[in-house]
Amino acid sequence: MDFIYWFDILGTFVFAISGTLAAGEKQLDLFGAVFIGFVTAIGGGTLRDVMIGVHPVSWICSMDYFYAIVLAVGITFFFKDFVLKLRHALFLFDTIGIGVFTIIGLEKALSYGINMPIAVIMGILTAVAGGIIRDTLNNEVPLIFHKEIYATACLLGALCFLLFQSLGLNVIWNQLITILIIILIRIASIKYNLSLPHIEIK
Repeated sequence: MDFIYWFDILGTFVFAISGTLAAGEKQLDLFGAVFIGFVTAIGGGTLRDVMIGVHPVSWICSMDYFYAIVLAVGITFFFKDFVLKLRHALFLFDTIGIGVFTIIGLEKALSYGINMPIAVIMGILTAVAGGIIRDTLNNEVPLIFHKEIYATACLLGALCFLLFQSLGLNVIWNQLITILIIILIRIASIKYNLSLPHIEIK
């Protein structure tokens, strides 16, 4: 198993924590927290696999994903105060997660012969769809639609991956560099309060 797999597990773990915390803010019970945690963690990958015709979907083939989600939900539910103290660390892990998920989704789509523009969309979908589902189920406007540079970082990272691939860069270095690009764009957008322009209708 390569490093990208374990980063994938780490991203799944952190996304599950994100979903569980969101459920807690809405005062959902344990079942609700588990459900929201699961769909946040595996929603993007599941949707991607269904759309490109992968059966069974990736997380069903390895119990590591299941264990990561259950562990994340359990830790968040029983040690909420401790988890909340780690918000900055969780932000970093979440950012690593979207970087990893973007590249995993992009590479998987390309491996199934999907055209590059659609493969880029699949990469972004892998990274952001879980959060969209989480916010929608919690009756919130999804974060990526109204505030932060999130999907845009994934898009730029995916385009860089394709560029470096066309230049013949080693695949591992390509993965590392483009994941780092996504992370840096995301961190810079938060640090300098960057966002895309929005439509104002009065």
